[in-house]
Amino acid sequence: MQFMKKTDTNIIAALLGVVLGVLIALVAVKAFSPQRKFDGNYEKWRKLNLILDQVEKNYVDTIDKAGMTDAAVVAALAELDPHSVYLPPVQLTESETELAGNFEGIGIQFNVPNDTAIVLSVIAGGPSEKAGLSQGDRIIRVGDRNIAGTKTPQDSMVRLMKGPAGSKVKITVNRGGTMIPFDITRGKIPVHCVDAAFMIDDSTGYVKLSKFTRTTVKEFSEAKDRLLASGMKRLVFDLRNNTGGYLDQALLLSNEFLSKGDCIVYMEGLNRPRQDFNADGKGTLTDVDIAVLIDEGTASSSEIFSGAIQDNDRGVIVGRRSYGKGLVQEPVNFTDGSGIRLTVARFYTPSGRCIQKPYDKNYAYDIYERYAHGEMVSADSMKVDTTVVYHTVKGRPVYGGGGIVPDVFVPIDTTKATAFYVKCTRKATSMRFASSMFDRFRTSLAKIDDFGALDSYLEAIGLEKEFLDYASKVDGIKPAPGEWEKTRSYMMPQIKALVGRYSKLDDEAFYRFYLPVDEAIKAAVESLAPRLDASEQGSE
Repeated sequence: MQFMKKTDTNIIAALLGVVLGVLIALVAVKAFSPQRKFDGNYEKWRKLNLILDQVEKNYVDTIDKAGMTDAAVVAALAELDPHSVYLPPVQLTESETELAGNFEGIGIQFNVPNDTAIVLSVIAGGPSEKAGLSQGDRIIRVGDRNIAGTKTPQDSMVRLMKGPAGSKVKITVNRGGTMIPFDITRGKIPVHCVDAAFMIDDSTGYVKLSKFTRTTVKEFSEAKDRLLASGMKRLVFDLRNNTGGYLDQALLLSNEFLSKGDCIVYMEGLNRPRQDFNADGKGTLTDVDIAVLIDEGTASSSEIFSGAIQDNDRGVIVGRRSYGKGLVQEPVNFTDGSGIRLTVARFYTPSGRCIQKPYDKNYAYDIYERYAHGEMVSADSMKVDTTVVYHTVKGRPVYGGGGIVPDVFVPIDTTKATAFYVKCTRKATSMRFASSMFDRFRTSLAKIDDFGALDSYLEAIGLEKEFLDYASKVDGIKPAPGEWEKTRSYMMPQIKALVGRYSKLDDEAFYRFYLPVDEAIKAAVESLAPRLDASEQGSE
């Protein structure tokens, strides 16, 4: 038998002492700090409240209650749908201002072609016009902050210039090499949602609507009256990149085109009983043929309008599949200026389809997926849920589950984007050229308010040669042999549009010059032609 040495015995004894000490400590903790079990009833939100209560009573350091509360709210809403969101005070104010039809600021529109904000237009009667700002001024500083040549984001520039009506801000501009400071008192500035309204031909009107704001119906009515007086019998209504807005404005606008009793949309949710919205028959455009332009940026209220026109067989939908937002948000605001937008129902088009696309993990990247799958260039690549078929008033099949599918598909045209065009786009050559042309021809351009005169003027100053010289000398970009001939008909209308924007016609000039290269508008006009011919024959 082998006996342990005395040293081994001492080691074992020491180890036993440590173990016993730990056990005694654990027993003591158990005895004096009994483990309580809290009732984390999910049905009554008890677990969330109990956790926050325990953090407040027991956390090792001082806690930021406001930060924790906001983080908890954001995390909780993230478990719902992508459109149920929390908006801190600043974001809520910006969101409401965007749709209100006016904001408080200095009253200018500007562009940033080359890291310097250039005033495109000064809103008539606004604070900037009264102070003396002019079209073409380069904004160097806002207050004490230099924003020129500092890569300041455009939205940051906007925030610096906006502010409560009655407050003052100093704007320093470069005008022809002279630095001029202006003290401007901010005021209420109207925001227009009808970007352009004009006649394409003797019988076809065009309206570009950027958003459904509080003033949409009023602005549209004024535009509509002008177009009807000019002989409009059919309308191309452009809702591309219109992300929506107020539901009531979409309903009122739909009502203009539909007959009495026609369903516009209905809404329903777990805690919201079905609510139907029908036309009252008082619309003033029920005899005007309509083509609605949509694309992947057309969402929400724009899709309600498009769905109502399509399902009632009232007009033709032209373009590419719309965004796919079929959820209704209700505002809940708090006294600290924050709020949530909570999804309370789904909206359904007259045929009964919900066009909300699935909100899975790839929701935020859906548009990129469409590009990747070829949907932007091929109608056959569109992902349409054909498991359930819905029908329009006249029995045509339509589908839900992911946006409004157009009746006439118009792909993105990539064939005209030559290497020269791509290089110019990357360097914003066309935009910077437009700015330089305004600097040279400011006096004449700013006076032109007739489109025909503007077109003739741009031709007379040799705009094409001027552009090619500018691209070569300033950006070192030259078209390869034969390349300009391929891209000229595509680029020159765009260049004219950018330069024409500096005239009194503003956005109207931009959209009118852009018409020749806009394949969607061409398709819309062509789709309306048979309808107009049929109506004229029927009236004989």
